[in-house]
Amino acid sequence: MSVALDGQSLFGSQQLEIEMGSISRDSIERAMPGLDGILSIDLGGRGKEIKQRGVLRAKSRAQMNERISEISAFIDGNTHTLITDGGEEFNDLRMDVFKVSKERAGGGGVAIDYEIVYTQLKVRQ
Repeated sequence: MSVALDGQSLFGSQQLEIEMGSISRDSIERAMPGLDGILSIDLGGRGKEIKQRGVLRAKSRAQMNERISEISAFIDGNTHTLITDGGEEFNDLRMDVFKVSKERAGGGGVAIDYEIVYTQLKVRQ
């Protein structure tokens, strides 16, 4: 699977997976004098967490650093669109976390595992 973030192919297509969470809700809970129990006010849906995991590859450590910087620039508080090669589209995503781990050198250069956590702010049901 390959994906594009705001029309840019930043991730490659090897070992990529997208995991969708469920819509979360928020509420306020207060104890009230004279009430047995609590008062709970439902504040409605608060978005959905979407995780993207995969492997980034580059020919050199310098190129890998450049790719990491390009992806990290999307942690800007703005909303973005993620589109898979299968045509699945995720709109209104805010990139919250970009983690890299397990750097390794191979015959073709450098590879690292990564995970991105998005929050989908406007969820259509």
